[in-house]
Amino acid sequence: MLNYDAISAPSNVEKFYRVLVMQYWSGQTGFDEPLEWSEEMPGTFEMDQSKTQGDAIPVPEGMPADVVISPDTRRADRVPPGQSRTRKWPILDASGPPSIDLEQWRFRIGGLVEQPTEWTWEEFRTLPRVRVFSDFHCVTRWSRLGNLWEGVSTGELIRRAGGLRPEAHFVLAEGYDRGWTTNLPLKDFLAEDALVAILHDGEAISPEHGGPARLIVPRLYAWKSAKWIAGVKLTEEDHPGFWEANGYHMRGDPWTEERYGY
Repeated sequence: MLNYDAISAPSNVEKFYRVLVMQYWSGQTGFDEPLEWSEEMPGTFEMDQSKTQGDAIPVPEGMPADVVISPDTRRADRVPPGQSRTRKWPILDASGPPSIDLEQWRFRIGGLVEQPTEWTWEEFRTLPRVRVFSDFHCVTRWSRLGNLWEGVSTGELIRRAGGLRPEAHFVLAEGYDRGWTTNLPLKDFLAEDALVAILHDGEAISPEHGGPARLIVPRLYAWKSAKWIAGVKLTEEDHPGFWEANGYHMRGDPWTEERYGY
């Protein structure tokens, strides 16, 4: 099992991750054609040590009463199969943080809702907020335990869009990074501990970690928690997002190791 705190970039994870980055920049899906790595491709794999945790695992006991506690944080063993705990916060993305002008930022809900809606950054920041205590599991086999997120619950956003149309069963989330997408079942998107977060552990989410706003779906692998979230579309059928079209699982449950779809 890898010790993510002892090394700056795990070589076996980085090599696989770079293959995926090459696919991202080439527009290629699948693994049939060889690609050559270019250092000009701005994919990121590094360790953020600015929020390094102590040895003790943060626990939900003692959290304020208004904090939503993700059920997985109450498990006796909070590290899913095949994962290792990290006290740091690794940074992985395929394209580097996009340039986002908060004056132009919009969050949009469309598709199978009664009233497609959008918010400016200032409008979004005034919406009712929740705080969620949850764990965070990356498909590249690291887990950061005990995160406190703050933002707007996904349920609140749907309510403000007039509610769901009966045929809505899935969600396609879109990021500001070159139209990147990921898909997830509606029941996971609307879980009590799911939100669009703007704060992490009391601080604004940095661009490297998906700020200014990031989707957080704690009970699925972290690629489903779309960075630089631009909006969501409610759909009747399940449409694969970027990583899913490249072989990742359509759902991504860390407890059953739904890493890949083949």
